[in-house]
Amino acid sequence: MKFTRVGAALLAGAGFVGGVVAAPGCMALSQQLGIQPAAARPADQAQTDRMLALFNTVLRRVRADYVDPVSNRTLIVNALNGMLTGLDPHSAFMTEQQWREMQSETTGQFGGIGLDVTENAGVLQVISPIDGTPASRAGIRPGDLITAVDGKSVEGLSLDDAVAALRGPPNSHLNLVIKRQGVDEPIVLALTRQIIHIETVKSQLMGDIGVIRISEFTEQTNHNVRAAVKKLRAEANGHLAGLILDLRNDPGGLLDQAIAVSDDFLDHGIIVSTHGRHPSDDEAWAAKPGGDMVGNLPVVILTNNGTASAAEIVAAALQDNHRALVLGTQSFGKGSVQTLIPLNGAGAIRLTTARYYTPSGRSIQGEGITPNVVVQESRKPEPHFGGEREAELHHILTGGTPEPPPPAIDVPEAARQIPKLPPPNWPALDPNKPETDFQLQQGLVLVRAMGASTRSASR
Repeated sequence: MKFTRVGAALLAGAGFVGGVVAAPGCMALSQQLGIQPAAARPADQAQTDRMLALFNTVLRRVRADYVDPVSNRTLIVNALNGMLTGLDPHSAFMTEQQWREMQSETTGQFGGIGLDVTENAGVLQVISPIDGTPASRAGIRPGDLITAVDGKSVEGLSLDDAVAALRGPPNSHLNLVIKRQGVDEPIVLALTRQIIHIETVKSQLMGDIGVIRISEFTEQTNHNVRAAVKKLRAEANGHLAGLILDLRNDPGGLLDQAIAVSDDFLDHGIIVSTHGRHPSDDEAWAAKPGGDMVGNLPVVILTNNGTASAAEIVAAALQDNHRALVLGTQSFGKGSVQTLIPLNGAGAIRLTTARYYTPSGRSIQGEGITPNVVVQESRKPEPHFGGEREAELHHILTGGTPEPPPPAIDVPEAARQIPKLPPPNWPALDPNKPETDFQLQQGLVLVRAMGASTRSASR
């Protein structure tokens, strides 16, 4: 899940690695780590010194007596990973190589198979496949568990190490073993890695309604959304009747892009606010006057359990400001901010630094966005293993503050007739055939109902 502010140089230098190994005593060690007695109460400092001394003892014992020689670097990196991943599912330490790969991801191009994953109770869980990638074409689904890569178990690996195992040179091959709810036998897939060019925005005109699919929020997403709207207007000969934003299985991405896309459909109101540990770090972003580029046309947003983070910001911003209705199922519920902190050539920290709040003051952390119109993808939604949503992961943050109720939104009377489940004879979903996509088809119904309601109210 990538809701990230890149380049926040809050920490500098990697000198603490040498300090851990070389410091002769716990006080010197604590000072080299930047933990000064003056910054803590005496009892807290004494406990810190004892724990750092314990760490130093364990480090020296492992170096001296482990069955095979192990480098100081390996031990320290493992310790850093444990420190951060024990906080919440989204904090982590990144080596220099992992940091470079993270930077390439946010530009929309990287090598691999095209999965967004998380670690849950020691296993690798799929949040969503990225459209048009080897993972998507192989049929990998949200909620799948990846148990082995190329014959080696990934259980117990850090998230970044597990992701590194999935990556490799373009055109190289790998085998995955997947465990899927409701399937007794392990699923074995052979995939070929490729350079992943993330086409984050796709569009199509369905009648006089435009459908814009956003698969991830990278550096070009807002530019591409604006281009898609312009293209749809031209295809509709200037008579676009409404718009659907499809954010299903969108794992998120860059904060500034989520804000920019939200601003494309708003001309007033708060988009999102963040609240961290220190009040001075709190921020809020508001829509620019006159920013609605579709002239108040009806907008429907499609969500499911794979709609996360930055995608949830867009859905909540438009929902809370009464600019769009949300149709589908409950979103993932990741309401936290991760700041990427470079460490001057020694990698970076991905650290949870704030919670974000919707315009009405809601924290969706562990809760997600509740659709205005609930519509399931199929009559019998396939059950998933634990971890399908944020609330089911380990070590998650709480919501932070009591939530106010979501703002009341008038739903057109015709929308109240939209069925929650497809009829028994509805065809199986084929991503290449929009007519089989029940949620999309009901989204079209809802857009038309919103347009009819607006025209009636204006008479």
